[in-house]
Parts: sequence; C-alpha cells; structure tokens
Amino acid sequence: MTVQYYEGIGRRKESTARVRLMSGSGRIVVNEKTGEEYFTRIGDLDSILAPLLAAGHDRVQYDISVKVMGGGVTGQTDAVQLGLARALTKLDPELVPAMRKGGFLTRDPRIKERKKPGLKRARKAPTYTKR
Repeated sequence: MTVQYYEGIGRRKESTARVRLMSGSGRIVVNEKTGEEYFTRIGDLDSILAPLLAAGHDRVQYDISVKVMGGGVTGQTDAVQLGLARALTKLDPELVPAMRKGGFLTRDPRIKERKKPGLKRARKAPTYTKR
C-alpha cells in the first residue's frame, strides 16, 4: 500500500523545507520531532499553519511531515510556511487565489548582500580620518 501525499518545497534565506501533506489525524513531524518540540517560539507554529486556515481546512484533517535544513529559526519557519502553501495548491489548485491573497505563495527574495571591495562589509566603510 502506498501513501498518497502532496509535496511542496519552500525556501527563505538559507533555509530549505520539504513539506509533505497527507490525510491523517493532525500530527506535525519536523526533522523527526513533533512540531511543538522543533518550533519552540510562541507563534511560530501558528504562522506555519496559517495557509491551512486560509484554505479553510482544519488542522486535524492532515498529517504534515517536514524536512528542513539550513538557516535560522525565522528562515525555517517561513520556508515551511511556503512549502505547506505549495503542497496545499497541489492538493487543490482552486486554492491558489486564497493563497495569493494571504501572501503565502510569494517567496521572500531577500538574501545576504555581497561584500564590496574597499568596504569592510556590504555597506560598512572604513572609518574616515582627516589627518
């Protein structure tokens, strides 16, 4: 017996998340841990599950399995959110307008700016001395 799932990949900054959505009992597994264990900050799990609410689905309808790598907590949270939104649109293509309206399908393009020659970092210049 094969398990039917829908997969979405989300990225943000240096983080990449592979999210698998399957019918189930509402379990969230992130890197072999429960969602509450992995995302301990208040509100992170709520923001991850926001696409489910925007789609009008109940949390207990689906099991969510996530493999997330790289980056920090905020980048990983946003990557998982994008991956979940993409998986939901694969499940039901009619959800695309609702996901777009909520801003869940837009990848955040901001990345680290490159260091420029003559500067200490991307924008920080060496201290100016007159004499």
